[in-house]
Amino acid sequence: MKRIEAVVHGYVQGVSFRHYARQEARKLDLTGWIRNEPDRTVRLVAEGPEAALQQLVDWLHIGSPYGHVDKVDVTWSEATAEFTNFQVSWYG
Repeated sequence: MKRIEAVVHGYVQGVSFRHYARQEARKLDLTGWIRNEPDRTVRLVAEGPEAALQQLVDWLHIGSPYGHVDKVDVTWSEATAEFTNFQVSWYG
């Protein structure tokens, strides 16, 4: 089990990005959270099998149909098993 922490840059707030990302994470059976940040980025933490996390990272580069992703910063580490599902969180 692995963990990613990602920051998504671009036009990613106010375009249902978190909603679509939650759908994708749940489809992949991942746990964690996603939230908007004050600097207009979106931050995500997810845990699960490495292959599923890579699929989520690939999706993050595309994003929601109404937004535009400029860049995704991703950090990989070992999972902590601290989450039970995948949630949308509000501002960090």
